[in-house]
Amino acid sequence: MKTFHCDKCSQQIFFENTLCFNCQSTLGYQPATRSINAFEETDTGQWRSLHRNDAGKLYKKCGNYVEHNVCNWMLPADDPHDLCESCQLTVVIPALTSEKNRVLWARLEAAKRRLLFSLATLNLTPVSKEKEPETGLAFQFLEDGGPDQHVMTGHDNGLITLNIAEADPAERERTREQMHERYRTLLGHFRHESGHYYFDRLVADSEWIDGYRALFGDERQDYGECLKRHYNEGPPADWDAHFVSTYASSHPWEDWAETWAHYLHMLDTLETANACGLSLHPAKADEPELDRVILPTRTDAFDSITREWFTLTYVLNSLNRSIGMPDSYPFTLSTPVLEKLGFVHKVVRAQMKAPAAA
Repeated sequence: MKTFHCDKCSQQIFFENTLCFNCQSTLGYQPATRSINAFEETDTGQWRSLHRNDAGKLYKKCGNYVEHNVCNWMLPADDPHDLCESCQLTVVIPALTSEKNRVLWARLEAAKRRLLFSLATLNLTPVSKEKEPETGLAFQFLEDGGPDQHVMTGHDNGLITLNIAEADPAERERTREQMHERYRTLLGHFRHESGHYYFDRLVADSEWIDGYRALFGDERQDYGECLKRHYNEGPPADWDAHFVSTYASSHPWEDWAETWAHYLHMLDTLETANACGLSLHPAKADEPELDRVILPTRTDAFDSITREWFTLTYVLNSLNRSIGMPDSYPFTLSTPVLEKLGFVHKVVRAQMKAPAAA
């Protein structure tokens, strides 16, 4: 994630902010420039940009920003759509009959916008199913209907379904404990399910498929039977020698999705460290050192990225332990897992270098 500052007063602001708490300027995100900007309202109800490279241009708030305050994205004033690029991707929202559902919906949209920011960094901004019904992406956020009507989070041909209970920290932690997972976050769900979507877009039926099968396995094996075996028997005893998570061991599709999600996790954290100018100069010569974080999007050398990643996570975990908190990064990356992450990196870098679609 980049760092942002208010155009009017230079106060540091954040990706989710709608207001600068220093100068009270209204803030909004512009996908075209990938920036949070300050705006002032005009007499006609439109919003004038205060960004120096965009000064004077007129915009409007996303309809969900205006009506529900669950978004902070802007659209050009003459855009025919009422919803922003992010909100257009959501085709079903929770029933807004309770304040809790509104809160959960807002958290879902916030996590989805973070995913979309990362995807834009990788030249992977998805097209909506409205524009491309066969290959586009859409989201639906559903709630359980009762004891026998449980919503399963998952992906099906470009439609990502999320159970809104995942936006409730207490429910999510309860599930994490039951599943014996090291890590379970709302953003992690979005990253994982997007992995299934981009497998279909980037790997399946492409020149990458043989390399994928050599590392992850043959995805043509029966998916239902593999999941059934995983839930009945659990992961193999040595799963951590080959997979980034226990769930990754269930089927090659899930291995790809978990590895893809982990790569995005690394990318966003390293980008944030880079934007903040993080460097590490330890007092002892044999401690991990870091002069400047290399952006994963600017190098083909995955080995350089992993060296910096191990240094950064060593410090993050040490800081957490110092205040009595669990490790921020509770993973161990084996050589086979690093090879899989390196494969994801190659696929992504190839996409970043690909010419833009006409």
